[in-house]
Amino acid sequence: MSRNTLDFPAWLTDRVQHTESVLDQLLPAVAEEPASLHEAMRYAVLGGGKRVRAALVYAAGEAALQTSAPASAQAIALDHAAAAVELIHAYSLVHDDLPCMDDDTLRRGRPTVHVRFNEATAMLAGDALQPLAFELLGLMPIAPALIVQAIELLARSAGSLGMVGGQAIDCESVGMALTAEQLQQMHSMKTGAMLEASVLLGGIVAGAGSSVREGLERYASAIGLAFQVVDDILDVTADTATLGKTAGKDAAGNKPTYVSILGLDASRELLQSLHAQAHEALLPLGPAGARLAGIADYIVGRDR
Repeated sequence: MSRNTLDFPAWLTDRVQHTESVLDQLLPAVAEEPASLHEAMRYAVLGGGKRVRAALVYAAGEAALQTSAPASAQAIALDHAAAAVELIHAYSLVHDDLPCMDDDTLRRGRPTVHVRFNEATAMLAGDALQPLAFELLGLMPIAPALIVQAIELLARSAGSLGMVGGQAIDCESVGMALTAEQLQQMHSMKTGAMLEASVLLGGIVAGAGSSVREGLERYASAIGLAFQVVDDILDVTADTATLGKTAGKDAAGNKPTYVSILGLDASRELLQSLHAQAHEALLPLGPAGARLAGIADYIVGRDR
């Protein structure tokens, strides 16, 4: 059966398994020196995770396909883009879990990298995963101009104006009473930027035109924020076993969240509004946006 004929749950399972296989192939082998560093890198990336960012790359690529590149080249480019966003995400988690940041001992249901290895190795593993992501984008077999766009997008989304900047604001905001607008700005950078980049990378690789990219941007903005709202809700409604990480960590650390600022009911109302915005943004894409719509449903459905 073709991947295009799979229903959404089967497609998502297929993409998660495929992403795991791609990452396994593209990460350095443990047999290659420095072995301990490569083991830590593989531990940080493989064997867990929802792979939502990779799925967004593939779904956007399918929805926006306009390029005349051979199908094999298209597939390789999407694999590299999907792997790149997962590597950036993994590196950020390794660093976030360090004692100098969130000081967490559990991630994806198992010991965090600095607990499993040591702090220095964890720091270096994150440091090595980041440049590997950009190396993979540089090796995509697509037009050089599109490669430049992809690298620029990922760098901006992961840097001080995106994910890292949002994390810096998060660290500075502990114990502070942020407004809803300030919280949204922080999360749009910390979490939303990389989710948006995942969607737009799929569009870039597929050679999407300006009108399609506009729809993808509006979808990505809504779903990026929705993802964080769900995380904030789950931090107070789910247990550690369900989350695969320490439940109640935000409240214990006196961090501002949507639940702490808006309350649980209002947070859920916001989530439903963002869900509707994501679906509305996909209307111009027609049936081609079905996978992206399914991911929006999947993200929002985690709060159930």
